[in-house]
Amino acid sequence: MDFKNFTIYRPKMEYRRFGKTNKMVSVITLGGMRYKHASAEPRDEIPQDTLDQCLDTVKKALAQGINLIETAHGYGKSEHVYGRVLNDELQLKRDSYFLMTKGSPKTAEDTRKLVTSQLKALKTDYFDFYAWHGINTMGLLETACTKGGPVEELLKMKEEGIIKHIGFSTHAPLEVILKAIETDMFDFVNLHYYYFFQRNKAAIDLAESKDMGVFIISPNDKGGQLFRPSQKLTELTAPLHPIQFNARFCLSHSAIHTLTFGLPVTAQFEHINGIFPAPTPFSPEDALIKQLLDEQKMLDPYSGFDAYVMENDPSGLNIPEILRFRTLWKCYDMKDFGLYRYNMFQEKDHWFPGNFPTEENLKKVDLSRCPADIPLLDLIKETHEGLYREKGK
Repeated sequence: MDFKNFTIYRPKMEYRRFGKTNKMVSVITLGGMRYKHASAEPRDEIPQDTLDQCLDTVKKALAQGINLIETAHGYGKSEHVYGRVLNDELQLKRDSYFLMTKGSPKTAEDTRKLVTSQLKALKTDYFDFYAWHGINTMGLLETACTKGGPVEELLKMKEEGIIKHIGFSTHAPLEVILKAIETDMFDFVNLHYYYFFQRNKAAIDLAESKDMGVFIISPNDKGGQLFRPSQKLTELTAPLHPIQFNARFCLSHSAIHTLTFGLPVTAQFEHINGIFPAPTPFSPEDALIKQLLDEQKMLDPYSGFDAYVMENDPSGLNIPEILRFRTLWKCYDMKDFGLYRYNMFQEKDHWFPGNFPTEENLKKVDLSRCPADIPLLDLIKETHEGLYREKGK
């Protein structure tokens, strides 16, 4: 295949208008977070095996018809290795693909410096899409959007043609995402939404009302490590693979335009073609699989309580997520995913906030917001006992 002219090769990929940007993007995006040695310094030194992995991955993505490539300053070597592969190795025409990168500068001056360095790393003179990376709290929203701040500087760079479209990415609670969308400063939003996490549907609806592009972050990893599904989940979604079902679930919403796949996890490539044609709305066959998955929650008497009324609890516990991991463990045998995500509370940062339960913070749980028939403290303790692993062990 002549990769310099890959745009003429479109096997089974589908494309959607990315909101008000009017760009027709592939419904699968090539994510750039998980390349080998990504976090090793210095970031501009690319080991041969990292280069080879990225080159192989990009070739496979292009062969699938993917036309959107996503990276970020926070992904270590990713921008530099993409710069090498897209320009030096494959020598692709710049208008043959869309490029999205992200950054989280705190001032206008830092914004200009960062974007300039990212252009150099990616060996390009413009970005199709640039997202302020990680508007995860009200404080970060204020930092990003303050008068004379980072987003206003990005808007100036948009006027200069350096950036075509500006958006934001977020791991925030729903109320923060809604506030960010309501600023009307952004053309697109990158957020979490999957079969196993539907909390952000209201944000997707609001984004649709404003004709924003909607980009779903990490459906196969954060959506349940679907590339390593439990036997039970595999049986429930058959004949589809869980990756295929989840993608079809997301894409059944016409307001969702693209899902990022971390394709260096090569197992994800195997399931792309089974996603298409993406049903909008759900087909009867997909609806039946969803019904089977929905019914699994009946196996546990407490899994119907999503605990969203317990957000921002004075205990500092992320109660909705704790109970979600318990539900996935008890109803779908997804304990490995629970172990992976639950223990991220140890990082204690805005990307995934929450504490582990202790005698002290359990006393601070506001039980007045919890239905009387839910033994909340017992469920929290049960989840901790089942999923907690001491760091380093």
